[in-house]
Amino acid sequence: MNLLATEVEAFILQCAVQAGEVSVMIAPSALYLERMLSLKSKGFWIAAQDVSVHEKGAFTGECSAHQLQSMGVEGAIVGHSERRTYHHEDDVIIGKKVVACLSAGITPVYCCGETLTERESGKHFSIVEQQVLTALQNRTAEEMLKIIIAYEPVWAIGTGVTASNEQAEEMHVWIRSCIEKQWGAAVANQIPILYGGSVNPGNAAALFACPNVDGGLVGGASLKNADFEAIIQAARS
Repeated sequence: MNLLATEVEAFILQCAVQAGEVSVMIAPSALYLERMLSLKSKGFWIAAQDVSVHEKGAFTGECSAHQLQSMGVEGAIVGHSERRTYHHEDDVIIGKKVVACLSAGITPVYCCGETLTERESGKHFSIVEQQVLTALQNRTAEEMLKIIIAYEPVWAIGTGVTASNEQAEEMHVWIRSCIEKQWGAAVANQIPILYGGSVNPGNAAALFACPNVDGGLVGGASLKNADFEAIIQAARS
């Protein structure tokens, strides 16, 4: 819930880089989706920050995946840690949002990750495995290849603390192994897994160099043109 309408427009117009050979998805507040869609000349994907589990009906204040798709929106973030914390969404609800996205033909960016307490107690692997397998249960291999997974350790979101390269790589390898057991090696090797936890210009290149880190889910650093551009450049290297 950052930036006003004029600031959002200025941000994109002033952005000095084109998406080019890397995929860049921007997820503004829902109010600004239509304006962002009209400024797509730089090749960015436009996504929503959330989506309703419902296709249509009397659900005041919500946006359905089909409504988003009808506007030209290409993706939606589902299961972000802030939705889990502030809106008490669990993986059953989040799984329904994944299905809603797939049914409308937009890409779900499914977020998972453990809290500091869960990591310190040694439960981080089992927690993330449970999240992935619960939210994505009953999805076919074909559907899985239409999903993006984002690992966001809750203890590293907005704190300035970043998981080490080793911690990020270790969890991404674990997520791939969980996917392989359920959907096979072909799916596990192809599905994009992003790292989301205080990604910034100073750590992006090293994180993206990890073999199993396919990109980043960027928070606060995406609000500054220079930082945003630097992270995109890091993804190119």
